[in-house]
Formats: sequence, structure tokens, C-alpha cells
Amino acid sequence: MLKALIACVWLAGSTCGAMAQAASVVFLNPGTSTETFWVSYAQFMQAAAKDLGLDLRVRYSERDAHNTLIHAREALQGSERPDYLVLVNEEYVAPQILRMAQGSGVKLMIVNSALTPDQVQWLDARTDVSWIGSLVADDDRAGYLMLTDLLRQHGPIAPDETLDLLAFSGVKNTPAAQRREQGLRQALAEHPQVHLRQLVYGEWSRERALEQATQLFKRYPQTVLVWSANDEMALGTMHALQDSERVPGKDVLFSAVNSSPGILKARLDGRLTTLVAGHFTLGGWAMVLINDDAKGVDIGAYGGRDRQLALFQLIDTAQAQRLSGPMPSVDFRALSAVGKPKSYRYPFSLQLLLR
Repeated sequence: MLKALIACVWLAGSTCGAMAQAASVVFLNPGTSTETFWVSYAQFMQAAAKDLGLDLRVRYSERDAHNTLIHAREALQGSERPDYLVLVNEEYVAPQILRMAQGSGVKLMIVNSALTPDQVQWLDARTDVSWIGSLVADDDRAGYLMLTDLLRQHGPIAPDETLDLLAFSGVKNTPAAQRREQGLRQALAEHPQVHLRQLVYGEWSRERALEQATQLFKRYPQTVLVWSANDEMALGTMHALQDSERVPGKDVLFSAVNSSPGILKARLDGRLTTLVAGHFTLGGWAMVLINDDAKGVDIGAYGGRDRQLALFQLIDTAQAQRLSGPMPSVDFRALSAVGKPKSYRYPFSLQLLLR
């Protein structure tokens, strides 16, 4: 009886110990708690964390950089510090967070919007910030793909013909928005018959883009192409065109980034001509890297510390239909580098959800 009791107590202690060993993670989500992209992004992270046995907490900034800094201070200087902090360099908040992290012992990872070269230089000179790496998508490719596919959908352009284009970028001081613009300008350089009439910053907002597009369609009535750096702005611009009694997908061709239910429906019903998606998976892949780091894996040996993943791809109607259904399950544990040979490379890709 005594032996059984001792065994029971030992087993309970072991179980508690195993639970205590679960790595804790805080994600500073820059979006709102009702914003489709950032909510689905966090849900994919939570699915990964659950599969990997990580303790993940998500803190939404509600699109306010000040809130992000408050949450960062609580995580890095509070009494219950996590093992890892995941952040996005939205509105260039990273430098202030890096300074808060000095001597905290919390390991940092950045996703989606990377550090600028100057910020990297500052970080490299520090020895009191525990930085495990960054994980970003190929945003320049997203911007490039959108315009080139819009032109493919439009069809041949006569030698003396020009096409008017409007572009809606996100928040100006956000690396992801800037890189999508770079991709757009690369495509424009390759297609001089396309005239960019105006690029405005819709701040990722449907309402803001609706207001801007309402005025721009009046100013540039010959517009036939609209490039938008996210789904919300694309939906706003399509609404503006419909209010002018023209038909999205027929009178004007639209493009967008992301895979929210609303934009997938627009792709399926033909209002949206071109859709690019894939980067909502970044947070989930970051959980795999954090899991491996917590288990003592040198994740840099499996592809480098700072990674740009080729995640963006054009979404056809069949893929849009697939993404419109229940979220496909992913075996995140199978993606781990634990026990893998040095030649192993993390196979992070949207195809893991589309197959």
C-alpha cells in the first residue's frame, strides 16, 4: 500500500514536472481581435502549439503600437516572463522591444516584418539580447505576382495601348508593405505600358480603401487594374467600384493578398481576378522552430537563423475552394528537426495545407 502511494506521488510529480517543462510563448499580435487575417494567423499558431506541447498566449495590440509596447513590457519585465516572445516589426516597434529585452533572459523571434539593416546591426552588437532568428515571407514576390497575373488575365496589350493602374498599399512604415511595393515596381519596370496613376496607403483598412477608391475612380475613370496589398483593402476598392455602377472582375480587374473567407468568396465568384496567399502560416512554422530550440536543436544548422520563406503563391479557384473549408490538419511534430540529419531542411509551405 505504501509502495503504491509512493509510486502514485512520484508519478504525479513527474507529470507536473513534464507540464512545467512545456516552453511558454507570448505572441504580440499587431492586429485586432476581430481582424480575420490576424485571428486566423493566431489560430494556426495555436494549432501548432497544441500539437507541439507549447504554452502559447496571444496578446492583440488592436492596431495600436502603444499597446504592443505595453504587452512587451509586461512579458519582458513582469514577474511571469515567458521562455519566448514572438513579435512583428509593424510600425518599427522592434528596436524598443529589443531594448526592453536586454538581460531579460527571454528568447526573441520575429515574424512577418523583419528587422531593417540598421536594426540588425544594432542587434549584432549586443550580447545581452537572446535572439533566435526571424521568419518572413517573400513579400516582394507577392507584389510582383499580383501585377503580372493581372496582366495575364487582362490579355494582350496593343503596341499603342496603355493601362491605368491604381495601387493600395498598407501602413507606410511597415517592412512587409514596403517589400510588396518593391515587387509591384519591379513588375511595372517590366511592363512600361502600365501606368501607375496613384499609390495610396490604405493602412490595411477596408473602410479607408473604400473612401480612397471612391475618389480615385472619379479622378482616374480609365482605371482597368487595381493592386491591393491585402484582402480588406481589395474588398473596399471593389465596393467603391460597385457604387459607381461598374462590375469588379469585368470592367476593372482586382488583385489581393490573404485568404479570408470574404476574399476567397470574391475569388470564387469572379469579382477578384488575382489572389496571392500563404503567409498566414508563418506563425505556425515559427512554433516548430521554437519547439526545436527549446529541445536543444541548433535551428541555424537547418537553414540559417534568419529565413525568408517562399510562401506566397497564386490561388486558383480549386485552391480557393479548398481554403474555404475547414482548416486542414498539419502534423507539426513531423516537421521538427529533432532526430533529423544535418541535411534536413524545414519543408514549410502552403502546400502542406492544400494537398
